[in-house]
Amino acid sequence: MATLAARLPDNAPGDFYVDRTCIDCDACRRIAPATFEEGDGHSYVARQPAGEAERRRALMALVACPTASIGTAVRSSAAEAAAAFPEPVDGNVSFCGFTSERSFGAWSYLVERPQGNVLVDSPRAAGPLLKELERRGGIATMFLTHRDDVADHATFRKRFGCERVLHADDATPGTRGVERLWTGMEPERLAPDLLAIPTPGHTRGHAVLLHRDQYLFTGDHLAWSRRLGRLVAFRDACWYSWADQIRSMERLLDFSFEWVLPGHGAWHHAASAAAMRDEVARCVAWMRDPRR
Repeated sequence: MATLAARLPDNAPGDFYVDRTCIDCDACRRIAPATFEEGDGHSYVARQPAGEAERRRALMALVACPTASIGTAVRSSAAEAAAAFPEPVDGNVSFCGFTSERSFGAWSYLVERPQGNVLVDSPRAAGPLLKELERRGGIATMFLTHRDDVADHATFRKRFGCERVLHADDATPGTRGVERLWTGMEPERLAPDLLAIPTPGHTRGHAVLLHRDQYLFTGDHLAWSRRLGRLVAFRDACWYSWADQIRSMERLLDFSFEWVLPGHGAWHHAASAAAMRDEVARCVAWMRDPRR
């Protein structure tokens, strides 16, 4: 839990604060941008919440924080904020909240389907989330985009009996027992509405998941930069091959989707699939620019 004794000095005076355990994962800034901003290697409370709506968002950020680095000086119940997750994004897609320190606060998503729900990457296996997922019908498939964001995958397997899917090139001692380790560079059809697409670059076995030619879950491959106002890849967090990541990005031009839903960075909804393709092409050009 966050502690007042470790409260960062740049927090605005008042109830909410961030302490020195913050890892600067960006989750709170995305969930409650009216309250939290980026500091020097950490987030902080730039403005205390104004009104109930902003307070609720700040409490949701508190619940989602992977390191429990957000606190309140006055004891507050976060039960309502915890119950807000999974939070609807669009259609049958929701953001799970409850991020994990083991995934550096990466975001995971729930896809609700009559054929069985899908969990994309692993959130923290928090009790309120597990109970809510159970109420919604459990998890049939757990798609792991890459080795970094597997977090509590074993707990979800034990609780729901879900089939875990991971590209074999990203298997580690902790994930070699997953039920479906697929290989090669061809897309893998998991179901009529689910297509796994290899996108090596960030890691050797990174992959993205396309749902209904509409939603692309991109892990650490592709995200929206609010600062730059466009799609980006993270060269400073490319652990395998930047050249391969460029080729993987070009490959996405062959697929149709309107949403980019990343583990890190902001999600993005384009006006159409054609508009999204133009934005991906712009990202490729930016990645290839030797001046960047």
